[in-house]
Amino acid sequence: MTATSEQATARAVDRIYREESRRVLATLIRLLGDFELAEEALQEAFVAALAQWETEGMPDNPRAWLVSTGRFKAIDAIRRRARFDNTLQDIAIQLQGEADEIPDPDERDVEDDHLRLIFTCCHPALSPDAQVALTLREVCGLTTEEIAHAFLTAPSTLAQRIVRAKAKIRDANIPYEIPADSDLPGRLDSVLQVVYLVFNEGYSPTSGEAVTRHDLSVEAIRLGRLLVALLPEPEAVGLLAMMLLHESRRAARTSASGDIVLLDEQDRSSWNQELIDEGAQLVERAMGSGRIGPYVLQAAIAAVHAEAMDAADTDWTQIVGLYDVLSRVAPSPVVALNRAVAVAMRDGPTEGLQLIDELLAGGELDQYRLAHAARADMCRRLQRFKEARVAYERALALARTEPDRRFLLRRLQELPAE
Repeated sequence: MTATSEQATARAVDRIYREESRRVLATLIRLLGDFELAEEALQEAFVAALAQWETEGMPDNPRAWLVSTGRFKAIDAIRRRARFDNTLQDIAIQLQGEADEIPDPDERDVEDDHLRLIFTCCHPALSPDAQVALTLREVCGLTTEEIAHAFLTAPSTLAQRIVRAKAKIRDANIPYEIPADSDLPGRLDSVLQVVYLVFNEGYSPTSGEAVTRHDLSVEAIRLGRLLVALLPEPEAVGLLAMMLLHESRRAARTSASGDIVLLDEQDRSSWNQELIDEGAQLVERAMGSGRIGPYVLQAAIAAVHAEAMDAADTDWTQIVGLYDVLSRVAPSPVVALNRAVAVAMRDGPTEGLQLIDELLAGGELDQYRLAHAARADMCRRLQRFKEARVAYERALALARTEPDRRFLLRRLQELPAE
């Protein structure tokens, strides 16, 4: 075994972990019926992969290998514990029997397991916050710290929330399954919220070195397609449309040096027209249903941006109108902030700044970086450079990603000396 071959194996295992670990975990949870046991089995399987693949070569189907290995590692772990706890002996025998009878899961089984896991994590027996937190942790692999930042709460509080949610699933025997057709509509809202937050974390990460996390965005879109195929409700269609339209701009959102490129500065020729076309068709389909919710409206706003040949052609009047409707359907401080920015683009920065100042005075957006960055931009455009500097510095203090920090520092450096 050479250092080079060990490094090659480690890179391959690391890549597969990034790409496949959450799907493998979802299947292990189904097979083992326990979150904690499945998580331990997942780690054991990847440790085994590091040891075996270098000498035996990578299997033809790494995902199935990891599922099979993880399942038997879990059985071995329960057998060891059963020496000290006789109540575990029956569980070990049951799992062994199931392992002997159940063939290795095929591709479709493993793919569907992710969707099953989402519905389990989003069961109505769990609180809405617990549903989202558990799904982001277990389905998408976000760290507790990343999720806590998204929730604007302490990591310890978030960790306790996740532990309680897992215990609730175990103690209440919540089934690991896709709900029956009659139960699906009532369960959809929580699932859509989770997919939406997963996509947002991929499109605009809460921390890290990258402008985007392509793996999470792709996963959210895949889950969105599964949901539309399973239950083609207008809001599911609208969410998928919104994700596709935003994803179409991914290549243009980052410069060659890895810096943020704002929407009005992007090279629109690099937008993915195939995704735009698909997203626009889905928007028409959802709008035509007559049942228009917040995801459909957000998709419609994204479609207006996608239709513009350049930033100057953007129909800001239509966008403000859509935000007016969205503000009535799903009011929130962030929606109000986005509307204020759209008003500034339509009517000028003075009107936009007044709206943003009213929002900041309410206190709900005080810890929201984008609110302060938007205020800074309005002040910059109005040549109120001292105020712009203060607002940029506040936004910089709240920034969690390196691209955000670089962008805000650049904006600060571009301001004229006072």
